[in-house]
Amino acid sequence: MQLDSSCMHGPKKRAGAVAAIEGVRTPSLVARAVADLTDHHLIVGKGAQDFARNLGFKIEDDLNTPHSRELWLEWKRRIDPSHYPDPKTRAEAGDRARRAMVAEGLIDREHVYGTINCDGVNAKGEVCGVTTTSGLSWKIPGRVGDSPILGAGLYVDGDVGAAGSTGRGEANLYNLSSFMIVENMRRGMHPKDAGLDVLRRIKANTIEKRLQTANGNPNFHLNFYIINGKGEYAGVSMYEAHYAVCTEGGAQTLATEPLLAGTPPD
Repeated sequence: MQLDSSCMHGPKKRAGAVAAIEGVRTPSLVARAVADLTDHHLIVGKGAQDFARNLGFKIEDDLNTPHSRELWLEWKRRIDPSHYPDPKTRAEAGDRARRAMVAEGLIDREHVYGTINCDGVNAKGEVCGVTTTSGLSWKIPGRVGDSPILGAGLYVDGDVGAAGSTGRGEANLYNLSSFMIVENMRRGMHPKDAGLDVLRRIKANTIEKRLQTANGNPNFHLNFYIINGKGEYAGVSMYEAHYAVCTEGGAQTLATEPLLAGTPPD
């Protein structure tokens, strides 16, 4: 299992990330170590694992459970990905297998994906953020998404705010979405407006038919979690979704502000 993570600290104006790291349960802590202990931002693959090992992180042979390995073998049996089909064929086969396995109760619909973004601001207006993920389920080995890439899955500017994402990583990579959201806030936009503006750009840039619904809208989920130095926040999404917030009033789950009504095809 390959994991990706990035973290940024506003006051220190430092960041660190790891990608395609195996055997480490807490990649976000390794990403923090990259920021604190090295002059680099991103360390990947075996180099990231060696870095973690040298710092005393436990390296496990396999983070898969017997159950997750059984599900992966079943998914692989259904789509035969070893022949590296073209993106459209692979996506359609993978989606069919995923939908069927959800319908059969083999996979929990709410746990097909596993990305988490967390951004925070303290009473002094200091901002930080982290995004961590196990990546797209059953991806081609070596695939790295948006989570460890500054400006895509996460971006923090200590003088402005933070933005992070979950959803289709490739859409974020193509648009450097989190960076654009923070830049929108720098120009005075509220977190909600800053995020919706970028979602409109992503929608306009999604021109491949395989990534569109019948009416031409994006057929994928994409969510942004945004906060500024004043403590104003927003959750925005391509389609209806939810996000969690913790303020002086406690923790709560809120509906995001969607760009499009309904949900994309499951």
